[in-house]
Amino acid sequence: MNIKNNLILALDVTNKDKALEICKQVKPYINTIKIGYPLTLAEGLKIIKIIKDEFNANIICDYKVADIDATNSKICDLTFDAGADAIICHGFVGSDSVRACLDSANDHGKEIFLLTEMSHPGAKMFLQKDAEAIAKMGVDMGITNYVAPATRLDRLSKIRDIAGDDACIISPGVGKQGGDAKKTLEFASAIIVGRSIYESDNPALACEKIIKD
Repeated sequence: MNIKNNLILALDVTNKDKALEICKQVKPYINTIKIGYPLTLAEGLKIIKIIKDEFNANIICDYKVADIDATNSKICDLTFDAGADAIICHGFVGSDSVRACLDSANDHGKEIFLLTEMSHPGAKMFLQKDAEAIAKMGVDMGITNYVAPATRLDRLSKIRDIAGDDACIISPGVGKQGGDAKKTLEFASAIIVGRSIYESDNPALACEKIIKD
């Protein structure tokens, strides 16, 4: 996936018109948009194709898929059929559930991103201790795309070491959560930024500042 300026917008708004206006403003800087549950639940799966077609954007659906294999297959099939280019799935559910996501992606000619460790403080309670094992499982399964936190560069570095230099790692937590864009990109392939852009009075200027800094 070609990610312009190594910058992904996490579009966690709940209104189509607002989402489209933000995308219009950031289009010169961003070609990859991460859509999560807030926008999807508010506007339905149709919002994926609307944004994708309107802005010629890569769409990553951040549904953190984490169910049994049969249910994961249904979630991924519906998401890809709706126009998504990639979906994020949790790794802690094990290889059978992850395999269902990977198989769906392969069937549709799409991609998955394996979530190893999240960026919020609570991830240290349970998820962190298994993050490296999740990354190793992904490598064994032939997965090449990962999610790892910008808020803990030591953890991001470990995931990079496991995933390898050729892996695509996207990293949330830059901006409002305290992650530093420049330092994160020493290990990550791209950063994910949400509130610092979509809550800004000038989203385009916010993008420009992130890229230049």
